[in-house]
Amino acid sequence: MRTDTHTGALPAREHLLARPAPVPVLDVVVPVYNEEAGLERSVLRLHEHLNGTFPYGFRITVADNASTDRTPEIAAALAARLPGVRFRRLEAKGRGRALRTVWSQSDAPVLAYMDVDLSTDLNALLPLVAPLISGHSDLAIGSRLSHSSRVVRGPKREFISRAYNLILKSSLSARFSDAQCGFKAIRSEVAERLLPMVEDTGWFFDTELLVLAERAGLRIHEVPVDWVDDPDSTVHLVSTAAEDLKGVWRVGRALAVGALPLDRLARPFGDDPRDRLLTGVPSGLARQLVGFLAVGAASTLLYLLLYTLFRSAAGPQAANAAALLLSAVANTAANRRLTFKVRGRERMVRHQAQGLVVFAIGLALTSGSLAALDAAAGNPSHTTELAVLVAANLAATVLRFLLLRTWVFPETVRTPRTRSADAGPGTSRRAPAPDRTADEDTRSTR
Repeated sequence: MRTDTHTGALPAREHLLARPAPVPVLDVVVPVYNEEAGLERSVLRLHEHLNGTFPYGFRITVADNASTDRTPEIAAALAARLPGVRFRRLEAKGRGRALRTVWSQSDAPVLAYMDVDLSTDLNALLPLVAPLISGHSDLAIGSRLSHSSRVVRGPKREFISRAYNLILKSSLSARFSDAQCGFKAIRSEVAERLLPMVEDTGWFFDTELLVLAERAGLRIHEVPVDWVDDPDSTVHLVSTAAEDLKGVWRVGRALAVGALPLDRLARPFGDDPRDRLLTGVPSGLARQLVGFLAVGAASTLLYLLLYTLFRSAAGPQAANAAALLLSAVANTAANRRLTFKVRGRERMVRHQAQGLVVFAIGLALTSGSLAALDAAAGNPSHTTELAVLVAANLAATVLRFLLLRTWVFPETVRTPRTRSADAGPGTSRRAPAPDRTADEDTRSTR
């Protein structure tokens, strides 16, 4: 009995007798709602393209969002007719809901979606998913706003798209260029952690997914695309724009108050290729050292600036205490968020109180250094004072880092764990390295 080695999909009459087929590398979801006119044409075109150009196993999943026309019948017929195509019916509307449902249940290591009108040139699909298959990137998006993109659409849609992305950049500090292009992909283990945090079930789903991923430090790959506007699109621009703006406000407010546990999304140490430059260093220590040194450099400059300002109005001891106190509060807050990745308000007061104890130790060291300098030199110059203070701060830095890491933020010191396939619920799945030999055999049977 021949199975479709791309997807594991089998004709309905054969599936009870067939052996399990290999898991596809890519699962492309096509969300639809009342698309009876163009659904068959688009799925046939997408299937032909993947079958002829994609070098790995694939699956196409048509996700119907409670259509009221013949869309479900057409999708079911395509699934029965084409190997590698399946149909999923949802009884509620919402593109985000469809993507969340299918992606959460897919066994493919790379998940993608595209709009049913196929406005994006399909030649961009392989460049879109290649960095995810290799593990280089976490998400990938098609961009119509790249300088090398070629886009054909009316001035109204062009203005709305650029205005929306400008709003994202100004309000949420987004750095990705095109949030709304219906052409995106994500690694399954990233989706496993990210999807539970995305609330929207409609058109804002894409934007929320990207903003959270970017804020968590995940790597987003952008691909310039050729895109031709569909004049028969059923998207209602005004209502969609209104819902998007509500979503921007909701996500922006959650980020401002630290309500999202974005530290759960960060790549574990050793999984990020940048961590390989620091092999041999205990898990998380290298990243924390880099963050601590960066924060320390900034807070030292702040301290020296404040000391210089206060020195003219008060003596060196009072200026040192005031400058060190203010810079210590800023230092603890910055290290809490940037170095040790602690989000939210929980234990914030406790952390600041412990940070003040660390400050007291630094104050004792620097004040003692100033007293010793005054006793030895009598009336030292301002330059000499600064030099001694810098040396004392450097001496206190090592102790400060150890105290922050092991006493103030001990929950951030973790031992890396290797998750296995039988680790239970929540296990991250690794994308298996595609078997090129088996894949070539697969392609030869087409």
